[in-house]
Amino acid sequence: MAPSFDDGNSLFNFVVRDGNGVKGMVDSGLSTVPQAYMQPPMERIDKDRARKHGHPPIDLSKLGGPEHDEVAKQIVRAAENLGFFQVVNHGVPVDLLESLKDTANDFFSLPAEKKAVYRDDVSPTPLVKYGTSFVPQKEKALEWKDYISMQYTNDAEALQHWPEEIRDVSLEYLRTSMSMVRKLLQVLLENLGVKPEDSMIDVLVDKKMVNMNYYPTCPNPDLTVGVGRHSDMGTLTILLQDGIGGLYVKIEDDSEFGKKGEWVEIPPVPSALVINVGDMVQVLSNGKYKSAEHRVRTTSTKSRVSIPIFTMPNATAKIAPLPEVVEKDGNTLYKEFVLADYMKNFFSNAHDGKKSLDFAKINSA
Repeated sequence: MAPSFDDGNSLFNFVVRDGNGVKGMVDSGLSTVPQAYMQPPMERIDKDRARKHGHPPIDLSKLGGPEHDEVAKQIVRAAENLGFFQVVNHGVPVDLLESLKDTANDFFSLPAEKKAVYRDDVSPTPLVKYGTSFVPQKEKALEWKDYISMQYTNDAEALQHWPEEIRDVSLEYLRTSMSMVRKLLQVLLENLGVKPEDSMIDVLVDKKMVNMNYYPTCPNPDLTVGVGRHSDMGTLTILLQDGIGGLYVKIEDDSEFGKKGEWVEIPPVPSALVINVGDMVQVLSNGKYKSAEHRVRTTSTKSRVSIPIFTMPNATAKIAPLPEVVEKDGNTLYKEFVLADYMKNFFSNAHDGKKSLDFAKINSA
C-alpha cells in the first residue's frame, strides 16, 4: 500500500527522516506536487525566458602547447564573468563518464532500505551521507532531489566505507579528474600574479567529496526546483551532467555572457565536464573571479542524474585574499577566516543565492 501524505509532517518523515527520498515518494504513485515542494513564484525557473549558454567548451588538451595562452584567456574570462565553463579533452575517459551515469541511475533504483542505511543520523561512517534537499529542516520548500555524498580521505578508507555499488567508479572519477583541477588552478593563480607551488595547490584541494545526485521526474516541474539558488562553498567543482539538462547559472554583471541578473542554461555537451568557481576562489582572488550562483530545474519527462566532485581546503585552513592581489587592488574585500567557521555558517542555512559570502565580506550589512 502506498504511504499516505495527508500532511506535510508525514511527507517530511517519509522522505527525509525515514530515508525513502523523493524517488520513493514518486514511486509510490504521486501524481501531483505536494505543498512542501512548491517553490514561491519568485523562486521558480522560467525556462522559456532563459537562454542557453552558447560558448563552446574549452579544449584543455591545448594547455601547454602553441595555443596555451589563448586557452588560458578563455578559462580566465569565464571565471571572471560567469564562474562556469565546460571543458573537453580533460583527461577523464569518456567511457568512465558513461559508466558513472549508468551507475548513478542504478544506485538510486535500489530499494529504499539499501540507501537509507546511509542517512545522516544512522550512517555507519561519517564519510557517507544519503539525503534529500540541502537543509530540509529550514527550507521554505523542499528541493526535488535525492543524493549520496562521499567524502574522500584516502583510497583505503574510500574502498572500505563508500557504498560498494558505486565506490569503484566514483573513486576512478576522482583520481582521473585531479590533474585537470590542478591545471585549471595553475592557470587561474598565474593570472593573479601568483606562481603557485604544488604545495599551495595541495592546500586548495586538500578535501574532496564525490556526490551522486538524482532528480526524479516531477508531475509539474514549473512549481518546484531541483536545487535552489546557491554558489558552491569550496575551490572548484567538477560536474558531470547527463543529457537531460536543467542547470542554470545567474550572470552577476553585464558581460559577453549576457546581462546582469539573467539566468543562462548550461546545456549538456557530450563528453564534456562542467567547471564552476567556488566561494573560496572568489575570496582568494579578492572578487576578481566569481563563484557562480546556480540552480537546477526538474523535468516531467525523464529523471536526471549529475555527479559533482567538490574540492576545498582543509577545514583548519585560514582563508583570505592573496597578498599579491590585495597589493595590486589597493583594498581588501574579504576578511581572513578559518574555513571551518565558514562551513558551519554555510551548512546551517538553506540555499539563498550567494548570501553565504556575506560571512567573509568586510563591512557587510
